This record gives sequence, structure tokens and C-alpha cells, in this order.
Amino acid sequence: MRIKLLFLLMFFYAAPVLALLPIAHWETAGGARVYFVQNRDIPMLDVSIDFAAGSGFDRGDKSGVASMTNHILQLGADGMDQDDIARRTADVGAAISARFDSDRAGLRLRTLSSAAEREQALAVYTRLLQKPTFPAAALSREKTRLIGTIKESDTRPATIAARTFAELVYGAHPYGLRSSGEAASVEKITRDDLTAFYRQHYHPRGAVVAIVGDVSRDEAAAIAERIAAGLPPPPAAAAVLPPVDAIPGKVTRRIPHHATQSHIHIGTLGMARGDPDYFPLYVGNYILGGGGFASRINEEVRQKRGLAYSAGGYFSPLAQKGYFVISMQTRKEQAQEALDVTLKTVRDYVANGPTEKELRDAKTNLVGGFPLRIDSNRKIHEYLAMIGYYRLPLTYLDDFVGNIERVTIADIKRAFTARIDPDRLITVVVGAQDAPATAAATPR
Repeated sequence: MRIKLLFLLMFFYAAPVLALLPIAHWETAGGARVYFVQNRDIPMLDVSIDFAAGSGFDRGDKSGVASMTNHILQLGADGMDQDDIARRTADVGAAISARFDSDRAGLRLRTLSSAAEREQALAVYTRLLQKPTFPAAALSREKTRLIGTIKESDTRPATIAARTFAELVYGAHPYGLRSSGEAASVEKITRDDLTAFYRQHYHPRGAVVAIVGDVSRDEAAAIAERIAAGLPPPPAAAAVLPPVDAIPGKVTRRIPHHATQSHIHIGTLGMARGDPDYFPLYVGNYILGGGGFASRINEEVRQKRGLAYSAGGYFSPLAQKGYFVISMQTRKEQAQEALDVTLKTVRDYVANGPTEKELRDAKTNLVGGFPLRIDSNRKIHEYLAMIGYYRLPLTYLDDFVGNIERVTIADIKRAFTARIDPDRLITVVVGAQDAPATAAATPR
């Protein structure tokens, strides 16, 4: 695969009409959308199916049901227990894993493409998807394990900062819920909750099948039909994510903690997938906080002043508006200085944008690193699943470099000014020196 990609990339700039990764797309009889890239170079096959079943579809009183459904789905099906599943996949060198985030949930399969091995792997995979048993013993065991993990995690300043930030950014929206659930909500989860969530969300209508590897178009179509055909029938009304409300105003929360370092999160709402300003924000954030040592925030906070070992930021685009966050850890006595420097850096950047040199260097780094984004079937498969789920253009990867090259300073200034108001940011400091547990808000 590497040789083929390098050959194609030699012609990437000279021949814009060349399809770097030709993506075939169709729908199954039941309405699942299928995305397929053929690669005969290695005898491997990557298959996945994703559903609108992420943590954004949880309810506050039962948060954690979505995640637990996705996890227990893999632990028993149609006469197979966890040991049977592990043995049957290991026998043919296959691997089944979960994908789970705020928007989507599903299962991935990686297997040899040879007929016998592929058949056994697909047999296990489809039984898990179509006939899960949600074993009561496995649920009880996993609940106990997860509750212990949550309680231990809740003592860590990093967790407290991330959880508080999410709650302040999203308010009552389910994106603000912890994906694993809370200890109290996990304790309430029953097997009936899992089966009900499965029937509501794990159906073919709107599901996304991604297939990459050593099969023909006809074989890929048969695999997709086989996976989707035996899923539960779609419900009368499909679940939808509610829109995210605007942040009401500036909020600063300082939370005492005995840790020697302060953990800082600064941010606001960002963008959704498919935002027309995705590339100006992506390139602009690389310069501001996403480019590691090359970013302004790291330069100002770490390299010039030694206030943190690392500091940076990123956008997290989702089906609805994701967040924008800058995070760092610093000694308690330096927390306010680090915060002041970061806020000044953001304010200056939003007002003035990057320099010509910063933009040129960012484009060079991003374009130069692009081949590494698609240098394996696994990476291509991840992109294919994302393109399918968020209904991005089939030419997304073909257009990636050109979209970066077209970004201007004016684009970045406009995009950041429209989304990042330095006077209305959410700020969380866990372990602030002599910090009272208070929050100050400025109404809209």
C-alpha cells in the first residue's frame, strides 16, 4: 500500500483530476450507506459499521447506557460466550474492536481476506451485531469494574478539569455527559436498558458500513448486505441529537485540589463537522495551539516563560457543535501568569491572525505530513468511516491538500472572529492557589 500511495502522490499536484483514493458508495437494501476502497496490495480486509448511538444519545439519569451497550455487545451472541468469541477470532488471526464517541458507536473487524479466514471472522462479527445476548453476568462484572474506575478517576485533577469544562460548555445538552456515565447512573443500568438501546439505535437505516481491502466491488456489496440485513428493524422515529445552545457568557471556575500542579482548560463552542470554515479553523488552530512546538501558545507559555511542559489547543468537531479547548498544567504559583499569557495570546491572535511566515510554515508542515495520514489500510478505513458518517464529500481526501493551500490570513481572521470571543471564554482551573470553589458568570 505504501508503494502505491507514494506513486500516486508523485502525481498529486501535477494531475488534480487524479482520484487519490477512489471511493465507491451505495446503499444496502435496508438503507445502510456503504463506502468502499479496494486495495489488492495486501491480503487484508477492514470492515466496520457505525450507528447513531454515541454518548450524545444518553439520558442524564441513565448516562453510560450507550457506552455499556457498545461494550457488552462484544461479550456474547447467539450461543457464543466471551471465550468462544475470542477463540474463533484468534484462530483466523482476526480482531474485533469497538468504536465509540459522542456521536457514533459500532464495531470494527480486521481479518485476512482469504476465503476461509474471512468467512469465519465475518460469521462471528455478524452474530455479534445481529444477535447479541447482553449476558447478565458480564453486565454485572463490567458495572462493578467501571464504577471503581469512575470513582478513582474522579479524584484526579485532569478528570475534574475536563468534566467541569464539558458541563460548563454544554449545560444540559447530552454532549456534556460523561461518556462512561457517572458511578450512580452506571449502578442503575439494567440488561433491559441495553436491549432497548440496541433496538432503538443499532438498525440499518442511516448506518454506515466502511470497507477497505482485498475484495471486489461485488464481494464488498455482499458483505455489506450480510452485515446490515439481520439488524433490528428501524424504529418509527429515529433518534436525533438536539442542537447545542449558545454559551450564555463568560464563566471562570476555580476548584481547590491538593495536587502540586494546576490543570487549566480554556475554551468555548467550536464547530460541527462539515462547517464551511473547517479548513481555516484547522489551519488557524495549528498555528495558535495545535502545532506542538510550532504553535504560538506553546511558544509563549512554555518556550519563552517555562510556565508549562506543554500547552496547546484543538477543535473537536461533532455532528452538532463541538468544543474548542486550550489546556495545560503548571505549578500552582504560576497558574495565574500562565492563564494571563494564554488569554493575551488568544486575544492577539483573534484580532490580528497569523503572520505570513506562520501561515506558510503551517501549510508546509500540514501538506508534508498528509501522506502519513493515509499510509495504511487502517488509517484509510478510519477516514472512510468518518467521511461516510458525517456525509462529507467523497473527494474529501483528494481535496485535502488543496483546501489547506487555499486558506488565507483573512480566512483565518474571519473564522476565528466569528467563533472565538476572548471576552466570553469558559475557564476552569483545578488546583488554583488559594482558590475558592466559585464561578463567575457574565450574562449574555
